[in-house]
Amino acid sequence: MKSVALTAFPRTLNRRAGAKKLRAASRIPAVIYGRQNPPQNLEFNLQDIKDVIHNAASEILLLDLSVQGDPKPKRLALMQEIQHHVLTRNVLHIDLHEVAEDEKVVVQVPVEPVGDPIGVKTGGGTLEHIMFKLKVRALPKDLPEALIVEVGHLEIGKAIHIGDMKAPPGVEILGEKHISVLSVAAPVSEEQEAAALESATTPTGEVEMIKEKKEEGEEGEEAPAKGAEKTPGKGAEKEAAAPAGKGAAPAAKGAAPAAKGAAPAAKAAAPEKGAGKKAKKK
Repeated sequence: MKSVALTAFPRTLNRRAGAKKLRAASRIPAVIYGRQNPPQNLEFNLQDIKDVIHNAASEILLLDLSVQGDPKPKRLALMQEIQHHVLTRNVLHIDLHEVAEDEKVVVQVPVEPVGDPIGVKTGGGTLEHIMFKLKVRALPKDLPEALIVEVGHLEIGKAIHIGDMKAPPGVEILGEKHISVLSVAAPVSEEQEAAALESATTPTGEVEMIKEKKEEGEEGEEAPAKGAEKTPGKGAEKEAAAPAGKGAAPAAKGAAPAAKGAAPAAKAAAPEKGAGKKAKKK
């Protein structure tokens, strides 16, 4: 990877309020980390950063950094992370990592497929990009801007794994060898798309739950009918007992439920006893 010359300035405005003032003045806050030196707050001209990013293949850049007023004339650093605004995509902050020329570093490098797969051209398949970035280990000068992968030979159902990739000289590709990076998937028919769409929009479990609730509701509808039969019966007993209670003696009111059932018979017998007494008197 070729290094790019860039000038930075010591940052005096810190924290969130200071960062906002810097961005308002077309400056970008940054921090540089390193093993031998403590972290240092820096700032860049916004236009310089835009030019560097625009002319680079990726946002992982090797910089020949010169910091104004720094005792070191040049510092080799990797532009490791660039923070962007979610909506505007404007650059908000930059993280730099100071490295040594003779020290291997580990960075993530983008994967670039080259060519038209046979399975796509002749079989109607689809090229699936599974891994967009891979970790590599190399000296700063040997770092690739991207990993170029030839995919023209891929047929339907075939894939390129990490172990199949050829690394540039001096570069080691890290990761499990069996992990797929690129593959060609078989074409999907209209029936398969319709079936997948139907299964995605109508989950089976929810239909079963609704059915169970309906069945429970149907069974529950019988409960009010049973209760309705019982309720009039109780009401009828109360209505029948009420007149008897008014005409009955106080002792009859405190009678047990069984006595309530016997009350009509007792009332019916009372006139007969009274009629017998009147007959004796005559």
